[in-house]
Amino acid sequence: MVRSTIIVRALDALPLAASVDDEQIESALQEQKQQAKLIFRRITPNAEPRCSIESGPYTLHYLISDNIVYLVITDKSYPRKLAFSYLDELSKEFWTSYGPKVEGIRKPYAFVGFDTFMSKTARLYQDTRNVAGGSNIDRLNDELQDVTRIMTKNMEELLWRGDSLDRMSHLSTSLRSESEKYRKAARNINVQAMIRQYAPVAAIVFILLIIIFWRLSG
Repeated sequence: MVRSTIIVRALDALPLAASVDDEQIESALQEQKQQAKLIFRRITPNAEPRCSIESGPYTLHYLISDNIVYLVITDKSYPRKLAFSYLDELSKEFWTSYGPKVEGIRKPYAFVGFDTFMSKTARLYQDTRNVAGGSNIDRLNDELQDVTRIMTKNMEELLWRGDSLDRMSHLSTSLRSESEKYRKAARNINVQAMIRQYAPVAAIVFILLIIIFWRLSG
């Protein structure tokens, strides 16, 4: 289920709005909320616009839209497509309500009033059976439905391995593998081309050497 939500400005991670969580949720998600701050610091202009980061029994999903980061903490079992549908709804409503004002804001949580919409929308997404059976699922576009395109990372990768959230980082391993494969293929092609080019010349030289050797020995 949807546990907690925070909205920040991508440029400087300034908090713009957040859900009002009770003490139980606040205590349970203390570690994940600290990790969310790390995620905000790791976001760059080249960061993936959508990403899911696993952290123990929870997953932190974020969406970047119009230089604003929308992040929700959900149970690990909560469907990713619903998490991003929820974030998509928040982003559209927030931008419609406050978009032009975001750049000039200097104090944190300037849009606390947005919690009313967040709370109402979160309630709609709490029961996955109701969401899946209702009209909300119809509003999922193809990009959100295809969750296989959304980068997934583990929090340990960010904390201990220094992984990046950049849009190409999750492809680096496969790209290195592919580039090595193409380098080997290119070397094989070059060798084969050299053989085709110089084999006739080598054959002629070899025959001439045999003839010369035969005459000299005779």
